[in-house]
Amino acid sequence: MNINSLCYLGLVLVSIILLIYVCYKKGVRRSLLLFLAMVGAGYIIETVIYDFLGSYQYYPRLIKHNAFYDSNLGAIASNALALPVSATFIATFHKNWLWIAFITGIFAGIEWLFLKLDIYSHNWWEIRYTSLGLPFYYLFAKILHKKIELPLNGMFHSFCLFLIVGTFAGSFHIFPILFFSSRYYELGWFTNQAKDTTAFGAIFYLCASLFYVAIAKFHLMPRWLKYIVTALSMYTATILLRRTGILHSQVWWDTPYYILLSIAALLFAETISKQLAKGT
Repeated sequence: MNINSLCYLGLVLVSIILLIYVCYKKGVRRSLLLFLAMVGAGYIIETVIYDFLGSYQYYPRLIKHNAFYDSNLGAIASNALALPVSATFIATFHKNWLWIAFITGIFAGIEWLFLKLDIYSHNWWEIRYTSLGLPFYYLFAKILHKKIELPLNGMFHSFCLFLIVGTFAGSFHIFPILFFSSRYYELGWFTNQAKDTTAFGAIFYLCASLFYVAIAKFHLMPRWLKYIVTALSMYTATILLRRTGILHSQVWWDTPYYILLSIAALLFAETISKQLAKGT
């Protein structure tokens, strides 16, 4: 195994160990809800600066068949695991600004090291942007943690639910594409087809997540009918995207998979909605 893979896998391993420690000390339900919400927030940030603005590139060398998908995996290791775990640690243990500055410095140092090892590169991004942005990310985690301790309702309930459901929907939307090249999107936004796919995939999962939240909280429809409407909506969206030439499925199970994903996402949304309404 090469140095690139070892560094990224090491980052993943340390993050998982820290997450297990946080869950053990502070409770699984509260810790995981906050973690999933921070992953969702990280996904939205990455959609803007990485997917569309091309801020940086990762080289974990874990996916051999496509360099951009390999970079996506590096982004997931960093911004959908390491950073949300550190935010969960800071918020659940009520760490002060000295801790925030210290952990921000650690990530700035890791970024510098990855640059020196040539396993990560900047396009227009700079380490100072990381150093300036992370304290706000951690502050958001502390605010969110205080909120989810209490029973939530109204718009903030919907917002937290959207972040958490987005983590589920976004992850399971992109993983088959990264590992199995199950589908690709073609819009001409970028010359790189994989980047086109990643960017539109982000828009797709965000819109789908809004739908799951809305229908989960829509109480005028029988529960069984919600699942039928959700499955039919995903099927219709898939057919429309395919007929307009945007979606290209490359495996037989592509359509059934995303229909089943939509049903699972709605079930997940309903479950998390109840948890947020009760408080942690």
